[in-house]
Amino acid sequence: MQKYNKLKLYLSIVAISFIQGLQYCVSPILGDIREHYPSADISLVQMLITAPGLLSMAVSLASGWLVLKITKKQMLIFGALIAGITGFIPFLSDSFALLFGARTLYGIGLGIATTMNVAVVAEFFEGDERVKAMGVQAASVGAGMVVATTAAGMLGKGGFRNAYFVNIIGFISMLILLVCLPETGVSKQNHTEKIRLNKKVLLMDLFGILEFLFLITFTTNIAMHLSGAIAGDSSISGILTGCFSGSQIVIGVLLGALTKVTKKYTLSAAMLSFSIGAAILILFPENALLLAAGAVFCGFSQGIFIPTASTFIANAVPPVATAFAAATFTVAMNVGQLISPTILNGMSKVVFGKTTTTGVYILSAAGMLTAAAAMTWWQKNQAD
Repeated sequence: MQKYNKLKLYLSIVAISFIQGLQYCVSPILGDIREHYPSADISLVQMLITAPGLLSMAVSLASGWLVLKITKKQMLIFGALIAGITGFIPFLSDSFALLFGARTLYGIGLGIATTMNVAVVAEFFEGDERVKAMGVQAASVGAGMVVATTAAGMLGKGGFRNAYFVNIIGFISMLILLVCLPETGVSKQNHTEKIRLNKKVLLMDLFGILEFLFLITFTTNIAMHLSGAIAGDSSISGILTGCFSGSQIVIGVLLGALTKVTKKYTLSAAMLSFSIGAAILILFPENALLLAAGAVFCGFSQGIFIPTASTFIANAVPPVATAFAAATFTVAMNVGQLISPTILNGMSKVVFGKTTTTGVYILSAAGMLTAAAAMTWWQKNQAD
C-alpha cells in the first residue's frame, strides 16, 4: 500500500466526520422550534434530525456505485458544500416547511460523508491501523457532534435561528478536504473483485436498523424529556447532547483496547450500553448530573457500534465493494432513524395510553436489550 501523510489523512477523516456531526445540530433547539411552530406535528419536529436520512439513503447507494465514475475526493468536496449551503437556507424565510426542506437536502451531504468516511479509512489503512483509524473516525464524529450541538445550544439561547450559523462547519470541512485528502482516482472492478454483498453484510445492516431505531430516541427526545427546574432549558439539552457526543470521542480513542477485552461481543456491549443509559434517563428526568451520565452511556453505544460494525463490513467484502457495502450500512442506519419517531411514538401511545418521552425511552431500552441478546447469539456462532 502506498504511503500517505497520516496527519493529512486524519484531518480528512475529521473533516468528513464533522459533516456527519451536523445531523444533530438542531437537537438542542427542538423544544424552541416546536414552540415557535405550534402547528407542526411533534413527529415532524423530531424528524428535523432524521429527515436527512430520506435523501441520505438514496445518495449513499448511488455513491457506492459512483466511485467507479467519480473520485471519492470530488464527491466529498461536493457533499461538504451541500452541507454548508443547506445549513444557511433557513435564514431566507421564517418557515417550518423551508427548514424541513433544507434539513432534508442536507441528507445529500450526509449520505456522501457517511459512506465515503468508511471507504476512505478502508482505502488508506489496513489491519490494526484500520481499527485505530475507525476509532479516530468515531471520535471525530463525536467531536463534530459536540461542537455542533454545544455551539447550537449556546447560540440558540439568543434565538433558536442563531443556531443555524453552526453550519459553517460544512464550508470549513470542504477547504480541509481540498487541501488534505489525496486524489487516488476512480475505483475499478475486475474478474475477481466486483461490487457485491454477502450474508454477513446484510445481517449487520439489519442490526444497524435496530441500533439506530432505538439509539436516535436520545437526540429526538432529550430536549423535551427534561422536567422540574431544568425543563425547557436549551443550554441544558445542548450540554446533554454534548455529553452524548463527547463520550464518543473518549470511546473512539479507547476502541482498540476495548475490542481486545470484549472481542467478538463488542457490538453486544455497545447495545447494552444504550439500555443502561436509557434506564438512567427514565429514572432521573429532573437531575442534570444523572442525565449527563445517561447521555454518556448512550453515546458509548454509538461510538462503539458504528466503527466496529464498519470495520466488520469493510473486512467482509473486497476493496472495490467497500463503498457500496458501507452505503448499505448507511441506508440501514438511516432507515432506523427515519422510522423511529413514528414507530416508537405510536407504540408509546398504544402501550402507555399516550405518547411520552419516558414511554419512548422504556420501549427503546427494552428493544435494544433484546437486540443485544440476538447480536450475542449471532457473534457467538461466528468463526474467530
